Amino acid sequence: MSKAETAQNRYKADLREMKFLLFEQFALGELLGQAPYENWGRDECSMVIDECYKFSCEILGPLNAIGDRNGCRLEGGKVFTPPGFKDAWKKLYEAGWKSIATSPELDGQGAPHTVQVIIEEFLSGANVAFAMYPGLAFGAAEVIQHFATPAQKELCLKRMYHGTWGGTMCLTEPHAGSDVGAASSTAKKLPDGKYAIKGTKIFISGGDHDLAENIIHLVLARVEGAPAGTKGLSLFIVPKLRINADGSSGDSNDVKVGSIEHKMGINGSSTCVLNFGEDDGCIGELVGTVENHGMPQMFKMMNGARIGVGLQSVSVASAAYLNALEYAKDRKQGASIKHWKDATAPRVPIIEHPDVRRMLIDMKSRVEGIRSLIVKLTRHQDAVNVYTGKDDTKAAYHQGQVDLLVPLVKAYASDQAFRICETAIQTYGGAGYTQDYPVEQYCRDAKIFSVYEGTNHIQAMDLVGRKLGQNGGGNTQAFLNDIATFIGKYEGHAFVGPMLKELSAAHEALAGTTMKLLGWFQGGNLAMVPLAANRYLEMMSEVACGWLLLEGARIAHDAIAGLPAGAEGDRDRAYYEGKKQSAAYFARNILPGVKSKAEILGREDSSPLEISDAAFGP
Repeated sequence: MSKAETAQNRYKADLREMKFLLFEQFALGELLGQAPYENWGRDECSMVIDECYKFSCEILGPLNAIGDRNGCRLEGGKVFTPPGFKDAWKKLYEAGWKSIATSPELDGQGAPHTVQVIIEEFLSGANVAFAMYPGLAFGAAEVIQHFATPAQKELCLKRMYHGTWGGTMCLTEPHAGSDVGAASSTAKKLPDGKYAIKGTKIFISGGDHDLAENIIHLVLARVEGAPAGTKGLSLFIVPKLRINADGSSGDSNDVKVGSIEHKMGINGSSTCVLNFGEDDGCIGELVGTVENHGMPQMFKMMNGARIGVGLQSVSVASAAYLNALEYAKDRKQGASIKHWKDATAPRVPIIEHPDVRRMLIDMKSRVEGIRSLIVKLTRHQDAVNVYTGKDDTKAAYHQGQVDLLVPLVKAYASDQAFRICETAIQTYGGAGYTQDYPVEQYCRDAKIFSVYEGTNHIQAMDLVGRKLGQNGGGNTQAFLNDIATFIGKYEGHAFVGPMLKELSAAHEALAGTTMKLLGWFQGGNLAMVPLAANRYLEMMSEVACGWLLLEGARIAHDAIAGLPAGAEGDRDRAYYEGKKQSAAYFARNILPGVKSKAEILGREDSSPLEISDAAFGP
């Protein structure tokens, strides 16, 4: 591939879809102008979206293939990122894209999370490997903002939110992957109140790089004498470089890069083995003042990271779909099915072939459903911020829906992203398997999403083991009630009414399976729970996406009647028709599978448990 081809931007996004979700479906305007969003209106949100999309295409998009081809390199104990990344980091923070939703008290712009989520989709979609570096710094800063001492906040927050320092999350160890409680990294309290940190962490995204002056590692470690398991873990601020009294970066803090991973995707993101205290010189500070409180603190970053993975997933999947769509409109091959026996018939763009159209609408409906689920979650987050201290009942409802939706967003979005990218390759045919087009990279990049930040089975167990029962089951019941209310209100609607029968059947199947899960817990049949958890999460996600797609279709159908004549009306009409057909496809082809999954779970198949180890094979 030539240098010119490598530097080409291939990122695409549908800005009309973003604005539909924000202003038509999820009515962000109802919150704009109210504290804490009093300085934001529709015009400001639209301008930010337009400008960030331009930035993503011009600055980040051209570096995506470059980062993939070059990867990161480790030289002299230091990690060097791909060409162009350092300049892009500087421009990202100069433009303020990572501080859109940060509090004005920290020199941020105080935008709603719902706007930030669109910004993050652009950044990740254009270059997911690059976007991981500032994303991790932002997540680490949020933990410090919520749990650290005033002095720690004063030292770290502005430097991290504005790109002077980076940040990481350090949980995983060689012998303890998802079993975080088995971590053996240690923290020995020193006379000055700081701690000597010692241990090895693996798979640390952005563990070292040349983008920022310093990196703040948030490290889980066990203080001497602390209880075993997760209850005995504490969280520490461990800078890559010692921090001087004036806040400047000093000498090494004995944080060494053991190696960087060589991966199938996200090659522009450095995934490091980090050795802390190899020479007994690594010093950290407890986050806040309380020991053995590390897991609740880290969950703040983990939840944010899980939402971020959902965003990465839809951003890459959407880019894959839109590139496949462009190719399908341009590539001519074969005659139309209408003339399939005519050997002299002209070749047509492959978008005219029925199976290509099936693949395209399948990708479109899944991308739009997942994105609507993510925007719904962040809309609930914004409502929490508006209602806290004003209407505690509403704030609790919205927070409950955020908590419930996090595992769905992370797991369903990431599972589907890989499959959508796979379908995009199939749309291209053999060309999609080559590096001449971006979809093969999207597919490789997307596979990690279902693995990191807690594998998707962990998300499913979080859903069935913790989230379903939160608030006495009230959050789950509120979710089911919201769907039932929508069905009851629009069952007579001209367009979505007939399709609500599919949603209703899926909703009933989900509710029944929820009760079955409860019965397994109460009846002691616990082994069935992990066997069913992943399928249950998929069921719940598909019901949620089907609901939101049909809600969007209802809005689109009603809006068509008021469109003006002319080119502008025609563009909106085509967009709204697309929304309607995406929802119709999902309702007719995906939602019926929810009932089938419920029937499968009802059979309580235990063959995975009954087969002996030896029977699996040699």
